[in-house]
Amino acid sequence: MPETPSSSPAGQPINRSGAERLGAQVYALVRACPPGRVTTYGWIGAAMGYPRGARMVGWFMNKAPRWENVPAQRVINSKGELSGSWAFGQRGRMRELLEQEGIVFSAEGRVDLKRFGWDPSRDLSDDERADILASADSAPADVDDELLRLLMDDPASPFRIQPTGR
Repeated sequence: MPETPSSSPAGQPINRSGAERLGAQVYALVRACPPGRVTTYGWIGAAMGYPRGARMVGWFMNKAPRWENVPAQRVINSKGELSGSWAFGQRGRMRELLEQEGIVFSAEGRVDLKRFGWDPSRDLSDDERADILASADSAPADVDDELLRLLMDDPASPFRIQPTGR
């Protein structure tokens, strides 16, 4: 399993530079997802060492830089549904981009993850995944105050320190 991105284990605080590195790793794994395949927020989080990191990955994808060639349309939810479609400027644009890559949707509007899914923990070797994550270190992601606050304080964040009982 790769080293945690901020050198802080889950449940430990994260700082801005750790968050910048974490975001860069999210984007590097998304870039590695091949055209014609989709991945999930949870699969990306798990491949980074955060098995409950789906929401965290979603926060980064919401901030994905359009100019950095991050194919955000390839990241969908664990049910095979498009959950970030409004982020593409208009309803239906995310689906259109995926269909242009050959992704087929069911009558219910879902992607068959057994057919089109790309799980970096399964589809990459440990060495390939480690290389992708390590390459991200040279290009830290931009992290704004809102994203840093989510990483530090949101109950779904793996970095939130749980208050101790009295």
